[in-house]
Amino acid sequence: MDNISDTLQNAKDKMPNLTPTPPKFKEQSSAQDLKARLEWGEPALTIIDVRDRESFNNGRILGAISMPLDTLVDRVQGALEPVRDIYIYGADESQTAQAVSQLRTAGFRNVAEIKGGLEGWKAVGGPTEGIQENGNLGAGEYNVVSRMATQERTQKAAKNQ
Repeated sequence: MDNISDTLQNAKDKMPNLTPTPPKFKEQSSAQDLKARLEWGEPALTIIDVRDRESFNNGRILGAISMPLDTLVDRVQGALEPVRDIYIYGADESQTAQAVSQLRTAGFRNVAEIKGGLEGWKAVGGPTEGIQENGNLGAGEYNVVSRMATQERTQKAAKNQ
């Protein structure tokens, strides 16, 4: 009987650990790394977009907050704990690296660059939001009364043709 138990224990010891674990924080993170972490259900992170406000409004990673580079450190110091996991992306890799450097210098320990930025995020099928991301809808598109008036004009024009 001991031989069987020993054999089973040896076989178990040789098997890989298949227990799923959440993705770990990486200072250089791909969009896929961030997406995997979010899909795992880890909400204890912040995504910051350091591009200008117009770029942010046009399109961004879903849930990202806008903190332009020139005000980044002041805004983050009052809003986030130094141990918070922060993911940063900018207009390009240089802007992203500059933002990460500023936050690390200010004492934030867990700051990651999202390699590839918004385009990398889109490439892995990450959800986005913003004016251009939602089909370039204008302000009137969200106003039901405006949409009904447009529909009425369209119908009248069709009848007159």
